[in-house]
Amino acid sequence: MNPQFNSFKKQIQHPIKYRLFMLSKLPMGFISGLKIENLSAEQSAISVKFKWINQNPFRSIYFAVLSMAAELSTGLLSFGQIYKRHPQVSMLVVKCEADFLKKATGKIIFTCNDGKKIEDAIEQTLITGNGITIQVTSIGKNSNNEEVAKFLFIWSFKAKK
Repeated sequence: MNPQFNSFKKQIQHPIKYRLFMLSKLPMGFISGLKIENLSAEQSAISVKFKWINQNPFRSIYFAVLSMAAELSTGLLSFGQIYKRHPQVSMLVVKCEADFLKKATGKIIFTCNDGKKIEDAIEQTLITGNGITIQVTSIGKNSNNEEVAKFLFIWSFKAKK
């Protein structure tokens, strides 16, 4: 594990620093109200609540807002692993697939349990210097623990020279 992960976690979970991070890096996520529910090196959970600003015409959460929450659940795990790395590592989503299984109303929590997979990919690119892509999953569930949406993201990581 990146020894700086805990430092990243402390920074990103600070209420003011999180808001500043969201405003600077993901302003629509800030406006939509994305919140960190859980963050460890192995798992990240992001919540979003149905509200007027993020609704679609069908009175549920707009798919793009669900996508942001799902992506952030995978992205925070990635950010935490590349935080203060030398050499630096670039990261980019290169593909996204989604299944929408149930109407998204109320509070939806997206959880990614692929932290170890992300860590291993970043270690590999640091060792080899080659770019690597991996597939990670984020599953969104409602307050009744029913699966609302499932996202597959393909992340690309590459150590910078």
